[in-house]
Amino acid sequence: MEDQRIVDLYWQREERAIHETEKKYERYLTKIAYHILADAEDSKESVNDTYLKAWNSMPPHKPAVLSTYLGKIIRQVSIDIYRKRNSMKRRASQYAISLSELEECITDGSTPWQTVELQMLADAISAYLRLSSVEMRNVFLCRYFFMDSIREIAAYYGVSESKIKSMLYRMRCGLKEHLEKEGFAI
Repeated sequence: MEDQRIVDLYWQREERAIHETEKKYERYLTKIAYHILADAEDSKESVNDTYLKAWNSMPPHKPAVLSTYLGKIIRQVSIDIYRKRNSMKRRASQYAISLSELEECITDGSTPWQTVELQMLADAISAYLRLSSVEMRNVFLCRYFFMDSIREIAAYYGVSESKIKSMLYRMRCGLKEHLEKEGFAI
């Protein structure tokens, strides 16, 4: 079923919308959740919470690209579950690994005044990514937005893991330089 029709079902408050969303996007959502949580049960819970949030948010929202909309929801839900779970214990996941790689470039925004600067930081990162080649940008997003493993990215692009590691390292170094030029303290 086409995305627009699924969104229309949500707007008509038809429960079939959730079934159609599950049929079309369950694997996609589970993959994102699992990369963040590294746990099948938590991932399943995250996917179910995503369906509920989608149900509760449409209307008023009417996403033009349903996959992106759902991807944003699953990331938020999964990160919330990750934080809750890991406030009690530490556990390795692609989310934790990818964030640790970016620590040298980005501060955590833990103080109140940094909240205002987070949007400026997001804009600066977006500007840097727009200046990068499409391949470099996509590899960066695969790693740091979708939390794909190095192995998965390498397989997808048909290159070695060392090439992906090298690309990501260069992107992180370039991002750090760009952010410093933009006035962010690293």
